[in-house]
Amino acid sequence: MSRGSMIDMAVGVVMGSAVTAVVNSIVDNLISPLIGMIGGVPDLSGLLTITFNNSTVSFGAILNALINFLLVGVAVYFCVILPINKLRDLTAAQDEADAEEQGPSVEEQTLATLQEIRDELKKANNSAE
Repeated sequence: MSRGSMIDMAVGVVMGSAVTAVVNSIVDNLISPLIGMIGGVPDLSGLLTITFNNSTVSFGAILNALINFLLVGVAVYFCVILPINKLRDLTAAQDEADAEEQGPSVEEQTLATLQEIRDELKKANNSAE
């Protein structure tokens, strides 16, 4: 079980980094220029900057990073997490169907046997009285 979790985590890291690169490209080459066309500023990182004593605070860069973060989160959720969960649900349903075809499990058989023993002991106890 632990090995499967480690593989899932490794796949998640690789997919996350791949999706991050794609989303960063989309933000840098599509969304930021579109916002620049509308707002008149081609690069958001220079937008809303405050400089005081040779220190610069750039709210545009923060906005750019926030857009990247949100788009990466949406892309990872819809492109990685949802398909993996659907696949797990399908395999779990298939496993349940296979288990039903095989008949009762060992635990169910043991429980049924113990219940039969209990019922027989009750019958023997009632007939002895």
